[in-house]
Amino acid sequence: MRVIAGRAGGVRLVSPKSGVRPTMDRVKAAIFSSLGEMVIGARVLDLFAGTGALGIEALSRGADSALFVEEDRQSTAAIKKNLAKAHLAGRVRQEDVFVFLKNARAGANKFEIIFADPPYDKMKSGERFTEKLLTNETLSRLLQRGGIFVLEKRPGETVPASKLWQLTRQKKYGATEVLFLCPIPE
Repeated sequence: MRVIAGRAGGVRLVSPKSGVRPTMDRVKAAIFSSLGEMVIGARVLDLFAGTGALGIEALSRGADSALFVEEDRQSTAAIKKNLAKAHLAGRVRQEDVFVFLKNARAGANKFEIIFADPPYDKMKSGERFTEKLLTNETLSRLLQRGGIFVLEKRPGETVPASKLWQLTRQKKYGATEVLFLCPIPE
């Protein structure tokens, strides 16, 4: 796993020994090809950040800032190491994503790009991470007008109809499916 392009292109990223499913390089390349110039100058939010690969790729390609939200302590340590290895700066919050969203003030900081690569397993409560994200009103309000929400999920996992999000693009890459979503105007 490495940074694909930009000023940190080629830098190998470290990964915790367990608990993460890093985005494959070919999936990452496809995501950033789809985002194109939108990345330059963007404020990025990386939820379920894992190794930080998506946010770090965005920073390497010219994003203005990145906030990484990850609950696992080993993963947040890996994100910090990866930022240092890539000579990039970003903010890292060790916090449950849904607690972060509950406490986020929608008007305070808005992002042009939000990445989420939640676990494919269900939550302890039995809910699916994908469904909980797509029904979270705060998440849609954190996205700047014209912004994009990039969600990775297990192929075949059904996505409920949403009053908050409009699907603009959907692509399968082996064991990963990537959804590009925009908020539905209120």
